[in-house]
Amino acid sequence: MYTLRISKIIPQPNNNLTFQLESIAGDYPYYKAGQFITLSFVFGDHEVRRSYSFNSSPDNNEPLSITVKRVENGEISRLLHHTIVEGDIVNAMEPQGLFVYEPKPEKVRTLFLFAAGIGITPLYAILKTALLAESKSKIVLIYSNSTLELTPFRSELEHWADRFPDRLTIVWIYSNSKYLMKARLNRDYIHAIVNDHLFGNKEDALFYTCGPVIYMDLCRFTLLGMGFDSNQIKRETFLLPENEEDDDDETEKEVDRTTYAIELSFQGKTYHLEVPYNKSILDIGLEHKIKLPYSCKSGMCSTCISQCTRGKVRMDYNEVLTDREVEQGRILLCTGHPIEMNTAIEVL
Repeated sequence: MYTLRISKIIPQPNNNLTFQLESIAGDYPYYKAGQFITLSFVFGDHEVRRSYSFNSSPDNNEPLSITVKRVENGEISRLLHHTIVEGDIVNAMEPQGLFVYEPKPEKVRTLFLFAAGIGITPLYAILKTALLAESKSKIVLIYSNSTLELTPFRSELEHWADRFPDRLTIVWIYSNSKYLMKARLNRDYIHAIVNDHLFGNKEDALFYTCGPVIYMDLCRFTLLGMGFDSNQIKRETFLLPENEEDDDDETEKEVDRTTYAIELSFQGKTYHLEVPYNKSILDIGLEHKIKLPYSCKSGMCSTCISQCTRGKVRMDYNEVLTDREVEQGRILLCTGHPIEMNTAIEVL
């Protein structure tokens, strides 16, 4: 756990705030471009954790920074926007996340960054790392917002484009544009952008996407249709998708209400637990005061990845693990439910 002081709060357009963080003890966390940090808040005996992507880059000489959008019903969002002030102290866990960019100084390739709104946060960090830690790559940022005035980091991004005019291209997309064909990202627009800016071998190109699920699905399906491999396409999800279940579907759904016994191995100890149908493995572990690793509690980060060594586990939602990893027994504790008696799980 790190103890960090909020050294500066910077207003951003569209109800966002950037928080610069400094270590009190001097033990700054190591992180990679694209990762997030989890802040821990304790209210009495109740702990609440929230994860925020770094918009700072470890390759740039700048303070640790995160940017938080104001969410009216968000417990921690309201706290950060309306209560926290410069000089306040927050507790943070080790940086996490698989949505990372590994720079290769001599690599000749094109890096396409697709961002919508505050989805720019981790991509801004990746953009800076690619520009500073590499010399031969080209970066294309495709950035969608409602208006120019509501675009976070616009002036900062323009500065980077001026600094690296031969390597950074920014495609600004505004939904209030009168040119409707380019007011929103669409399949044809993606084709045109990639075909116009692809530099180097097609198989070396990388695509990072961050925004609403439907936005990232559009990017992914279009790029796959263009012949790019799924391994070239990365995504980071901030919010769960809408419940897409058909409201008119009145078919009676059978629910397994069994309480399953499991063996949970963590830090050299084995715990024998019972998991009811309406609670996740993580829920039960925390109820038994086991200090399991977790962050988002919604299947969107990698903090609670574990291995099912016996039995089976189903997950309500999974935005992290690949099909192959799931086949090999990887699970997420936060959305995982055992579906066989005496299932064994090892926390990684």
